[in-house]
Amino acid sequence: MALASRLLSKSKQLCGSSVILQQRHAVPVRFYAKEAAPQALKGDEMLKNIFLDVKKKFETAMGVLRKEKITIDPEDPAAVSQYANVMKTVREKADLFSESQRIQYTIETRTAGIPDARTYLLTLKEIREKRGLIDELGAEALMMDALEKVESEIKRPLMRNDKKGMSLLMAEFDKINKKLGIRKEELPKYEEQLELKIAKAQLEELKKDAVEAMETQKKREEFKDEEMVDVKSLDIRNFL
Repeated sequence: MALASRLLSKSKQLCGSSVILQQRHAVPVRFYAKEAAPQALKGDEMLKNIFLDVKKKFETAMGVLRKEKITIDPEDPAAVSQYANVMKTVREKADLFSESQRIQYTIETRTAGIPDARTYLLTLKEIREKRGLIDELGAEALMMDALEKVESEIKRPLMRNDKKGMSLLMAEFDKINKKLGIRKEELPKYEEQLELKIAKAQLEELKKDAVEAMETQKKREEFKDEEMVDVKSLDIRNFL
């Protein structure tokens, strides 16, 4: 059951960096928007709604995982693709965020009240580091250089409500996109590539967990003479 629980948790957790960074400066204006806070609920009512929502999502996710065959073979592209598709189905049916959506939501909520562009960019960096993401493209340094250039030109700190100054910064970000070869219309492709990388990483972790569990069991007296099965032959549906 521990292995199954680990698998279920993967439907809520994804990791990656390139798509997030690409989304951030390919469509940066979106993250400067400020949305109204949701209406507050009474404590008991809010907790009840949260519990019911989590329960519903859990049951929906388990329903998908009980039906879909997952092969724990991170070296097999077909197995990786199948796993990615299963996790996508779980997210869609259980209404869960992908990792890029989770980070986007975090960015939007964490930066909603930030007045200046510099603090905004530093907050993006903090979010990335806390989530263990790597700036593989070197985008942050380029974005800060662009901000330095704009602030030097306007001779004051750039505020997010400064339409003219923000237009200058957006123009610099467009140059960064071009330099890095990022095209907004290709973002779905980048995200799909990211999902496959994440799927492989998660299968590798599942394989490691399964092997460790079997090795631990083999140390018990009643299992010492049994041969360990090939992880690829395991059917997780039998453990749910």
